[in-house]
Amino acid sequence: MKGSVAIAEPATVDVFQRRVVPSAKTPGYESWFARANHPTEPRAFWIRYTLFVPADNRPALAELWAICFDGTTGQHVAAKTELPIASASTSPTGLNHNFDGSTITTNALSGRAKTDEHTIAWGLRTSGGQPALLDLPERLYAGGFPKAKALVTRPNCVFDGELEVDGQRWVIDGWRGSTNHNWGSKHTDRYAWAQVAGFDAAPDTFLELATAQLKFGPLWTPKLTLLVLRHRGREWRLNALSRSLRRADYGYFWWDFDVRQGGVRVQGTVKAAAEDFVCLRYLNPPQGSKFCLNSKIARCTVTITLPGHPPETLSTTSGAAFEILTDDTAHGLTARV
Repeated sequence: MKGSVAIAEPATVDVFQRRVVPSAKTPGYESWFARANHPTEPRAFWIRYTLFVPADNRPALAELWAICFDGTTGQHVAAKTELPIASASTSPTGLNHNFDGSTITTNALSGRAKTDEHTIAWGLRTSGGQPALLDLPERLYAGGFPKAKALVTRPNCVFDGELEVDGQRWVIDGWRGSTNHNWGSKHTDRYAWAQVAGFDAAPDTFLELATAQLKFGPLWTPKLTLLVLRHRGREWRLNALSRSLRRADYGYFWWDFDVRQGGVRVQGTVKAAAEDFVCLRYLNPPQGSKFCLNSKIARCTVTITLPGHPPETLSTTSGAAFEILTDDTAHGLTARV
């Protein structure tokens, strides 16, 4: 079918290649993160291992982040540990990294993040999943544009194990999610990002979506929207930059989109209540920082129209990842970490 490829088609990009070399002192950031949702309840976790090398005299860091979202109680716990970057041992190829005893590999992750108020520890195993998914066209991973790049190393994988959240044990039994890899010389100036690892009535469907704006001097680009959908055993890449001026808009705390390309149309919404976001502060390599509004228990509804098929509407009541990156404080949330 035109515009689609088989999910099993391999990417030529080395999805695990390390891009930030701490000893080289070249400014940049690189993150490996995992996220997953409870099969039926509005509960989720997000765990992130990050290298940060600044362009100025700020210290280079190895960071451990964790958030546990509990929509059943409305209590979301966030923790972050900052370490000297020399305490992180990272492999240039493959996924085998050790951040002062907190580790992440292709099949497991373990560790701990701690603030004065909260501690989150994890011991998790990863299984199953689909081949890696690229957010961008493959040719863009080798160049300097865009300055921030992202991909999904293991879509729709399954997590088992446990978390300890302020002394409370969370049993992780068959939670579905993903492992991911992103890096760059600076963060995207503004973006909304969403990911769904299985809809309520379509557990094998995977959606990756971003709307971004870039700043060049005093000028901002229009909102650029890229989408990759895996559905019915195929992958649709609606991510051509030449067609990225699609109808999409977002705010605090909603997002509407209508993406069309090659006879495929994906339209829908992502939203969550303000209290289901955790505000984080991301250090930016050139200077300063950004606010990341992070929810992993958002609602998403999409209507998918594929060539030769009638429109199909899918939804998840609390299984969508939803993030907004911004400079301003109009969202009204205070950074937790």
